[in-house]
Amino acid sequence: MQKLTSMSTNVIRDTIIKKGSNILNVYFTAGYPSLNDTTDIICGLSDAGVDLIELGMPYSDPLADGLTIQQSSETALKNGMNLSLLFSQVEVARSKTQVPIIAMGYYNQLLQYGVEKFLKEASSAGINGMIIPDLPMPIYEKEYVQLFEKYNLSISFLISPMTSEDRIHQADRLSSAFIYVVSQSSITGKSEDISEQQKAYFSRIKNMKLSSPTLIGFGIHNNNTFNIACNYSNGAIVGSAFIRALNSEKPMSDRINNFVKSIRP
Repeated sequence: MQKLTSMSTNVIRDTIIKKGSNILNVYFTAGYPSLNDTTDIICGLSDAGVDLIELGMPYSDPLADGLTIQQSSETALKNGMNLSLLFSQVEVARSKTQVPIIAMGYYNQLLQYGVEKFLKEASSAGINGMIIPDLPMPIYEKEYVQLFEKYNLSISFLISPMTSEDRIHQADRLSSAFIYVVSQSSITGKSEDISEQQKAYFSRIKNMKLSSPTLIGFGIHNNNTFNIACNYSNGAIVGSAFIRALNSEKPMSDRINNFVKSIRP
């Protein structure tokens, strides 16, 4: 079947393809540490030279996330974060930076908000793409491809060490931004070194010569793990480690710049 890549503008994929390697995608939760930090963090990450920003939509039941991100989501919700405010904050940030922004959340959030309303407002605010880990690929293909294209939003599907080859090819065909290569069969936030077994998995995916770019996430937390991931893919996604860095007492710009330099000097 033909790959679905008919969007008029795909800034996420274009950014990855143009640079080719060492792509750094940094995740943080909107509304954390404080409700109004979102715009400053987006702009700070952009100024620090990250290639992509993944903005977590706080949710009460974040199934794929480890304790660090779960706690940041809980804090953000207590701070008063909601999707309408998130869109407003992204819109302010978008007036200051053109860095591609990916919203990461869960299918039920879209259903509760109204899928088309959500996609329309996300696109209008300046969000470029989506990661929805629990959205089944067949449902996306059957019900939502045209809506994503209508609002010029790309999507990335996840694969893991347990994903079958058929589903990997399905993710390759349907992912219009990149394939999110989950490094391990567990939740986010692990901080161990990358194992030989994981390297073998990365190598297997790389040797499949998929048509989509790939970014490796889950467990990428320092320069060493970032560099290893980049040896097998176009780059990596860092989340929990950055959220932990945001808890510092230093000025926000220092927290961001020091962290980015620690991952990609």
